[in-house]
Amino acid sequence: MRESFSRQPFTTAIGASITALAPGACEVTLPRRDDLLQQHGFIHGGVVAAMADTACGFAAFTLFPANAAILTVEMKVNFLSPANAASLVARASVKRSGRTLTVVAADLFATGPGREVLAATALATMMCLEGRSD
Repeated sequence: MRESFSRQPFTTAIGASITALAPGACEVTLPRRDDLLQQHGFIHGGVVAAMADTACGFAAFTLFPANAAILTVEMKVNFLSPANAASLVARASVKRSGRTLTVVAADLFATGPGREVLAATALATMMCLEGRSD
């Protein structure tokens, strides 16, 4: 999983890293950076959505066969409060893992010393592509 994550130029570019990984679950953390903010000083919604997609994808991927690749086929994100903190943490867990499609939910938190605010929640559907190398 971590090796696959490290091959993603986008997650490397934004500075995201996997901070927890277990079967059916993944946590991805992103430190706040000025180049990831929108005009009001909050972490950009596109970055928040990308973090949800990444955490959901790797949570699902932990349950896939070794000879499989993964693709996102659908995702919905609800933005609940501005992501205005020292870091953004996406915590995803699989709701149902099927042979081809896996449904995953994620909560995204704006975190800082002594605080954690729910900034967004997401629901995604991931597709298992068996026989295709990641």
